[in-house]
Amino acid sequence: MDEVPVLREGKGTPTVNFDHFQILRAIGKGSFGKVCIVRKRDTRKTYAMKYMNKRKCIERDEVRNVFRELQIMQGLEHPFLVNLWYSFQDEEDMFMVVDLLLGGDLRYHLQQNVHFTESAVKLYICELALALDYLQRRHIIHRDIKPDNILLDEHGHVHITDFNIATVVKGAEKASSMAGTKPYMAPEVFQAYVDGGPGYSYPVDWWSLGVTAYELLRGWRPYEIHSATPVDEILGMFKAERVHYSSTWGKGTVALLRKLLTKDPESRLSSLSDIQSSPYLADMNWDAVFEKTLAPSFVPNKGRLNCDPTFELEEMILESKPLHKKKKRLAKNRSRDGTKDSCPLNGHLQQCLETVRKEFIIFNREKLPRQQGQGCQLLDPEGPAGSQAPDKLQDGHNNNVLGHACSRSCSS
Repeated sequence: MDEVPVLREGKGTPTVNFDHFQILRAIGKGSFGKVCIVRKRDTRKTYAMKYMNKRKCIERDEVRNVFRELQIMQGLEHPFLVNLWYSFQDEEDMFMVVDLLLGGDLRYHLQQNVHFTESAVKLYICELALALDYLQRRHIIHRDIKPDNILLDEHGHVHITDFNIATVVKGAEKASSMAGTKPYMAPEVFQAYVDGGPGYSYPVDWWSLGVTAYELLRGWRPYEIHSATPVDEILGMFKAERVHYSSTWGKGTVALLRKLLTKDPESRLSSLSDIQSSPYLADMNWDAVFEKTLAPSFVPNKGRLNCDPTFELEEMILESKPLHKKKKRLAKNRSRDGTKDSCPLNGHLQQCLETVRKEFIIFNREKLPRQQGQGCQLLDPEGPAGSQAPDKLQDGHNNNVLGHACSRSCSS
């Protein structure tokens, strides 16, 4: 079978680069990446652009995660995901241009003390169930479903983002590495870590969905787990504590949450058909959910950006290499590199940077052949490359040359 080609630099493929975008404003940052709003100069369309400093990624051993996220995202397209449009690189950074969703993430709205009604959360569960079903059919476990990774569009519909620690499993294969955000991780993830048990699979995302739905409704999570809570203490909580459901919630809501928060993954509600057969959702028009014709009860404020304004200030005032000055800075660097006074990088870091440059996946959704209204079918099990893609992406690592060339951290 022909495999969908991975586009790399120097293959003569029409590419998009940093100069094709106008930077509008900074809106967020993560551990090794930042996000800004950009406008594509030719089409005038706006997007979110995530950019990750190559040296920082190498030093923190995060390159394989970036590559895994890119490989996964280039094969996905769904109305309840944050979809990838372009990826490219320059000397300093790797770039991912994705759907712009101006409604903010659910964590932001929780922090703003938004009260989410049962009807609002009911629709969120349905929309997220469609997204998780789509990922499941493509053999993907997201592993980090939480309010921070669920963005709202301007109408209030949800979209899953951040595939940085997602993994692909083959057939009945299970994942085993400790990955996720502790308060949202299912019991079997901790169990696999402690005793090397049977591992875990798709049900972990449905547990995370249950924790998220509970938190949206109540304002706090069902278990008092934090990032610093020891694993044995967490397992003790799961054994000893019972989840308390609010007496103000309807019976249908409680029954659905109980099924999502079932500790045994074999008994947990963990598929779209499970969700659809829930009595609480018997009246749901699933075609209308998919087409986004059901109006969410909570609509983000259109008059504001729905994110922390300090990101903009930090980029303008504190950032040593601000994005809006990149063009001049790179031109200056290229000029300096030609002189004898340029400071050489250490050999291993230089090797890592060169490997990243060669192996980086260039992507342009506009250039993909369309197949029945869908995008690239790289990870579609029914698609032409479905049988091959999972071999490249396995639990917790990327079997790319990068995993060997840059497996140890580099420091400048």
